[in-house]
Amino acid sequence: MHLPEILLALLLIVVFVVSLLANLLVLICFLYSAEIRKQVSGIFLVNLSLCNLLLTILNMPSTFLAMLSHQQPFGDCLCKALGFLETFLTSNTMLSMAALSIDKWIAVVFPLSYTSKMRYKDAAIMMGYTWLHSLTFPLVSLFLSWLDYSSMYASCTLQVHEAPEKKRFMVFTIVFHAASFVLSLVILCFTYLKVLKVARFHCRRIDIITMQTLVLLVDIHPSVKQRCLSEQKRRRQRATKKISIFIGSFVVCFAPYVITRSV
Repeated sequence: MHLPEILLALLLIVVFVVSLLANLLVLICFLYSAEIRKQVSGIFLVNLSLCNLLLTILNMPSTFLAMLSHQQPFGDCLCKALGFLETFLTSNTMLSMAALSIDKWIAVVFPLSYTSKMRYKDAAIMMGYTWLHSLTFPLVSLFLSWLDYSSMYASCTLQVHEAPEKKRFMVFTIVFHAASFVLSLVILCFTYLKVLKVARFHCRRIDIITMQTLVLLVDIHPSVKQRCLSEQKRRRQRATKKISIFIGSFVVCFAPYVITRSV
């Protein structure tokens, strides 16, 4: 193996260990915390962690073996099964993050009616839809024999070899990523912008109360006033940073997958 391949293999091992431990930790917290199990959002978190965990256990070892051997690591049937699961789990993960953002939007924008708008039944329906939505594309690709080993990605994934099929495969790829990545990103941006709007509204109310208090307390020490103003500034930036990190992490995690397969 050359140096770039060794470094890539080491990076894959690090990602495998971190992903495995992080997702197992989420599932353990859900199992042992009654408080988390009471929350409706726990369903979305568990589904998200299970998808990530299955991707880690099934996809990464096969990719690692393919990198070492420079060939398809398993037989055709198992390779098709891995490609099917990769397509299904990746799409399901994206849609689960979108569902989680919808839950957060309802909780923040409609706090008084959250319990009536987002029940376990509603969450189960949303999860059922994400599963059906995610199953559609791998079933189509399996029926059209578009699941195969790709030496470019060193993994079993969506792949087509026949030239006449490439135009149909291109249309399929565009529709697949538009209905998974783009749809989820649009939902994330819409819901979290609404959440940010509510957060800024509450920040303005707190700022008004803070300024009125500082005006009334004429004998307050300047250092205390300065700390209040600094906290006021940090409060305005906190919600923006959190939302930017969440949407940014979604783009960083899934954009390479979408871009490389689209190109």
